[in-house]
Amino acid sequence: MTQFPFGNSVMAQAIRDFDWSQTNLGSPNHWPESLRTLVGLLVESEFPKALMWGADLITFHNDAFLKILGEKPGALGRPFSEVWSEAWDSIGPIAVRAFEGEATYIEDFPLQINRSGVPEEAYFTFCYSPVRDYSGAVVGIMDTVVETTRTVLAKKNDAVLKRELAHRVKNIIAVTSAVVNSTLRTSLSLEDARSSVSRRIEALGRAQGLMEGGLNGITVTGVIRDTLTPIAEDWSRISLTGPDLVLAPQQNMALSLALYELGTNALKYGALSSEKGTVGLSWSASQNGGFSFEWVERGGPEVSPPKRLGFGSRLTGRIVPAYFNGEGKVDYQASGVRFSLNGRCM
Repeated sequence: MTQFPFGNSVMAQAIRDFDWSQTNLGSPNHWPESLRTLVGLLVESEFPKALMWGADLITFHNDAFLKILGEKPGALGRPFSEVWSEAWDSIGPIAVRAFEGEATYIEDFPLQINRSGVPEEAYFTFCYSPVRDYSGAVVGIMDTVVETTRTVLAKKNDAVLKRELAHRVKNIIAVTSAVVNSTLRTSLSLEDARSSVSRRIEALGRAQGLMEGGLNGITVTGVIRDTLTPIAEDWSRISLTGPDLVLAPQQNMALSLALYELGTNALKYGALSSEKGTVGLSWSASQNGGFSFEWVERGGPEVSPPKRLGFGSRLTGRIVPAYFNGEGKVDYQASGVRFSLNGRCM
């Protein structure tokens, strides 16, 4: 008898080699002509397809369906409900409807599956179609399917990025407005205002640049070095002590603004304005999400509290701490400025 099914595909050969006597189908020589026809069409198709035959939903599939199965044990000749047991609560009712004569088409259907030893959520667009014999009775189900996991996740990530972008733009506008308004109110002259606004907006630009690498933020050390590099000529006078901690992007921006304000003041009036002055930065995080940060200046000119509080004071005392749901405080000790921030990591 001519070999069945025709073709040199992996699954055509697997069907020929399979011991069908262990199933209720028996030898392929005695299969119904409708089953033989469907199997022949199945293995010739380049589109992922699976056939569930009979009340036991015995599985046939083509080469393209192998990618859907992943590392699952061989599905050929096994009940489809057994092959996809972990997802049967979701797809079983759809199969029942198909066996009752009702076709179903679903796009981007989420399923919790296990095809590599690890549970995963995957998405599929598929159609379960009733298969009828020559008398019109439903004898099986044809599953035509394509996996859409990458597309769905890409759309979700795109939506997250759009929301994040909108949020960032709002933050930038709000902070820029605060910088300009506060600086104008506290500046002594138009030239002083122009210079201060320019410097602070440049600082905002650098802070925003810290977030271009992704939504997961960068380490505190990275924020410090990127922000203070334009200010600090001698890093031997600046000590950093703290864990390799990653903050949320919005907190990176807030911390960077505070660092720039503290750093420029230290360079003009504080520890970095003298040859022997030093700045110590330290931070820590607790297991429950707490975050602490300190900036301590030593060895600079004697410090006294400012006669009036400007934007810098509001930035370190109110704006930045708000991003950490915490409190910020600047102490103008005679030995040097000390800034402390206590809050929470996002």
